Amino acid sequence: MSDIVIEARNLTKRYGNVEALKGISFEVRRGEVLGFLGPNGAGKTTTMKILTCFIAPTDGTALVNGCDIFEDSLGARSALGYLPESTPLYTEMIVEEYLAFVADMRRLDDPKAIDRVLEETGLQDVRNKEIRALSKGYRQRVGLAQALIHEPPILILDEPLSGLDPNQASEIRELIKRIGQERTVILSTHNLAEVQLSCNRVLIIANGELVADDTPDNLRSQAGESFLKISFKLGEGQSPDSVRSHLSSVEGVARVETGEIAGTEAAFHVFSESGADIRAKIFQSAVEGGFTLVGVEEQTQDLNQVFRNLTTTEEERAAAKAESAAAPEPAAEPAESADETDEEAGDEDAATETGDETPETSSEKDEA
Repeated sequence: MSDIVIEARNLTKRYGNVEALKGISFEVRRGEVLGFLGPNGAGKTTTMKILTCFIAPTDGTALVNGCDIFEDSLGARSALGYLPESTPLYTEMIVEEYLAFVADMRRLDDPKAIDRVLEETGLQDVRNKEIRALSKGYRQRVGLAQALIHEPPILILDEPLSGLDPNQASEIRELIKRIGQERTVILSTHNLAEVQLSCNRVLIIANGELVADDTPDNLRSQAGESFLKISFKLGEGQSPDSVRSHLSSVEGVARVETGEIAGTEAAFHVFSESGADIRAKIFQSAVEGGFTLVGVEEQTQDLNQVFRNLTTTEEERAAAKAESAAAPEPAAEPAESADETDEEAGDEDAATETGDETPETSSEKDEA
């Protein structure tokens, strides 16, 4: 038996003139916890919906547990447990009642299925509560329970930690890790740190294309890549593009990225080949080219920068930095006058003495 449980082949999806997916192909092996990473609008959810047979690709196809999504859609869906970004719950139902409904929809005849999945997701203590009375973290557990009730070999989770507080996110993360010990899991998210905590392989998608397929450890090594931050004072007729082009031609330079631009000063991130020390060559080249070098600083690239480098273009990063530098400072809010403050304090004191609520407190209570 092949250990490949999902095989995407040239998946393409077009909505009119918009191409959401541009012929992506990848494989997922049995037992992997795969992080599917990308910024909002990159094509993650579209890919998840194709794999789960919610929508059909414009071109290409996929095999799920050996079943073609076109030729054997029911077979593919029966092998999947799916938790969409918006958790599909009937909140007026009791937890156990909802899971019984899902089991009937799946045509399960296992009387122990509900008890098993309640224990697996830690829902035994709330089995008789209405779903709308649960916290968001416990609602996510119910969503996981409905995805697991038929014991699928593959679990697809779309932004499962979205909107959770740190404690809830930690609980769901640990639950996903336990589930991943026995199943193949695809975790779709835009959070690189989350993927590093939970996954053993990462796919990164941007603008409908796969831009990386690697392990979290290798991404960490990229994050540790050092570079020189070199600042120049631009002279007459000089532009950031001309400086960047000049730096790229220096022997030993692997790549150059535009950094901060403020007025006549521009900074560049210069990466060397094999970690070689290129400072002397940069200085000599600047002198020969007539560029005024005003600063050299060694820095280390962080994880967020790795993600940005993979999912945005150099022009987009430069434009964002220029826009940020040009943004005006927010105006300070006017301070309340002393008379207004004293008047409000007097109203509150009077209300306290009579035992009545202030109008604002009463309104808040009505809304609650």
